[in-house]
Amino acid sequence: MKLPQCLMSNSNNANGDMESYFPIRPECKEDVPKTRFKPKVGKTLSERRWNAAFDPDGRLDIAGVLRRIQRGGIHPSIKGAVWEFLLGCYDPNSTSQERDDLRQKRREQYASWKGQCKKIAPVVGSGKFVTTPIVNEDGTPVEDSGVVMPESDADSDKKVSQWLLSLHQIGLDVVRTDRPLVYYENEANQAKLWDVLAIYTWVDDDIGYVQGMNDICSPMVILLGEEADAFWCFEHAMRRVRENFRSDATSMGVQAQLGILSQVMRVIDPKLHQHLEGLDGGEYLFAIRMLMVLFRREFSFVDALYLWEVMWAMEYNPNMFADYASNGSHEVVATKLSKKVLQQYGKYERKNVKTGRTDQKSLLAVFLVAGVLETKNKKLLNEAKGLDDVAQIMGDITGSLDAKKALTEALKIHKKYLNKARKDES
Repeated sequence: MKLPQCLMSNSNNANGDMESYFPIRPECKEDVPKTRFKPKVGKTLSERRWNAAFDPDGRLDIAGVLRRIQRGGIHPSIKGAVWEFLLGCYDPNSTSQERDDLRQKRREQYASWKGQCKKIAPVVGSGKFVTTPIVNEDGTPVEDSGVVMPESDADSDKKVSQWLLSLHQIGLDVVRTDRPLVYYENEANQAKLWDVLAIYTWVDDDIGYVQGMNDICSPMVILLGEEADAFWCFEHAMRRVRENFRSDATSMGVQAQLGILSQVMRVIDPKLHQHLEGLDGGEYLFAIRMLMVLFRREFSFVDALYLWEVMWAMEYNPNMFADYASNGSHEVVATKLSKKVLQQYGKYERKNVKTGRTDQKSLLAVFLVAGVLETKNKKLLNEAKGLDDVAQIMGDITGSLDAKKALTEALKIHKKYLNKARKDES
């Protein structure tokens, strides 16, 4: 796979000085969280080890790759290519030729959607983007915006209007996204992020654009040189979390995960849960941001990427690609699988498969939040006299967490929770 330009000059950097891969603007260095992740020889998935994991036809030994990622993350020079597999964009059992064909088909599909969008809003694909409204609230174009309203019925009129109304909001968020990175000093790179988000919003008009999607999309745009590939990587990442962004007048999608967090805390730390409930914090609304944007604010840029890839490796399910291709939703079932097949599951997902716990699917993020709460247990019990105190104590962790320790703690809590739940059931 062709490396993005931002990583090309650094592909021989074996020690992986992270700042040389994701350079930070000099004036921002003091304000950004310190990066803890460093590639470790023999633990981190390297470019050499990655290339050796394919057989002559291009089929991937996913079990070996998962083991390596779970031990030490992925070297920056291959992150984008590996993420495409972790997120279910490609089947590890596919050949190189099959993947090339699928990639081409997806690029054509993306170009088609982009063409549709460009006809309505010519700014799409121009290397520029908008931060001011280009249509009024009633859907009529702002003067000189270049917007062309297509002839259509009421339903598609509504889709077009809603999409056009979201474009300037996407632009405002793009300007704020990962600002310390040198990569986004280039307006063309910001426009690339804006294009991907604008086209995703056009395609997924059910949920549309919600703030926070920009934080999830940005690393894909940086890591994958081809815009269409970045789009599909983001689209697959969103399949895992898109329900978190669904909201209406009465509820938010992320509330389902907050409900599970409440249930987990009640089981593993009833004293802390009771204390938070007494402060009206039993709904855990202070954890919304962590779950919505997958801890992007709690860690440095590089550490967040490391956290994501280890989470995705731990949650990996070999049926993911087939499920996505058929628009199915794989349910975890208690079943006797051979050791070889079980090795193709991530460490966390394997436990769920073995125990048949369907309610724990893809919820490692919840256990990560529980782990963070546990590390702040004493402080919360002794110093939190109200919700403002809880918010401040949780806010103080921004940029100071260690991703490796956080994951270890999350797995420990997951094990504790499963054991307690099992005892309660028997």
